[in-house]
Amino acid sequence: MTGNNAPTPPDEKLADIDRWRQRIDLIDDQLSRLLNSRSACAVEIGKIKRALGLPVYSPEREAAILERVARENPGPLDHTAVVRIFERIIDESRRLERLAGQQEPVGEGQE
Repeated sequence: MTGNNAPTPPDEKLADIDRWRQRIDLIDDQLSRLLNSRSACAVEIGKIKRALGLPVYSPEREAAILERVARENPGPLDHTAVVRIFERIIDESRRLERLAGQQEPVGEGQE
């Protein structure tokens, strides 16, 4: 075959896979930074909630987040997948809030 109908050689296809994987690696790095940035916010929220005596679990807020991410999801992940991913992110954020709320503030209890 010749022209546009020529099959792609296996080496080229393997190189394509490598390029896509490199792109995924860069995206993974970005996701990691964003998740850690989000987590740092959760830690601060946990400290504020502790100071105010508020509970960590906020079902209305969590429901609003899940509704928003499902609504704003452009795909190709379906809404159910996006919600499952964010449920896990929220679980970890809640865990960090609890840990931050348990820590004694700097300066308290020290002489």
